[in-house]
Amino acid sequence: MAHPGEAHHDDLSERLNWLRAGVLGANDGIVSTAGLVVGVAGATTDRTAIFAAGVAGLVAGALSMAGGEYVSVSTQRDTERAALKLEERELREMPELEERELAEIYQDKGLSPELAARVARELTEQDALRAHAEAELQIDPDNLTSPWQAAWASLVSFAAGALIPLVAIVLPPTTWRVWACAAAALVGLVLTGVISSRLGAGPTWRAVRRNVVVGTLTMAVTYCVGLLFGVTIA
Repeated sequence: MAHPGEAHHDDLSERLNWLRAGVLGANDGIVSTAGLVVGVAGATTDRTAIFAAGVAGLVAGALSMAGGEYVSVSTQRDTERAALKLEERELREMPELEERELAEIYQDKGLSPELAARVARELTEQDALRAHAEAELQIDPDNLTSPWQAAWASLVSFAAGALIPLVAIVLPPTTWRVWACAAAALVGLVLTGVISSRLGAGPTWRAVRRNVVVGTLTMAVTYCVGLLFGVTIA
């Protein structure tokens, strides 16, 4: 019996799939867009130019993240399917050897040889492919990774994250523009760090610190680059 609130394997696997894509998308949207608009703001005070650059970065980044996630997860899904087909063929051609292999897996986990053989036999009788997929390949045949789920999570989360620095840099007066964008981006990175640590049951301070450090360095470097171009253009 599972403890209250404890995630089952299927639920955890599905959660980690979209969580990874969503958090990565949001963080990348905040950091890359903040770096872009802050860099442009370092080179020019033209609000339209800054906004146009930010919107272009948002659209390009969201589509790039979605496409990258789709290709990456599709490759992973193809690999999982190929492994399942191979396992299915091995079960069909050499069932006794596969059952002994399954028993050895459970024996390596600490079961006695007799109990491991019994577990392997009973699991094989119920669903041989599932038993081997989960124990040997760490794959759930009914819950393969979803490329579309990862792609949409990346696209939406990137766009949502990118809106934070974009709105923050175009609304304030020129003198406060960069500081407002930096503050908004850091707040957004703190929130994504907290959310990811809560959903993933990890340490909050580590996720927040990682996000803030990366975001701060990105904005500082790109602003300096913008200043250099601004001085050169002037």
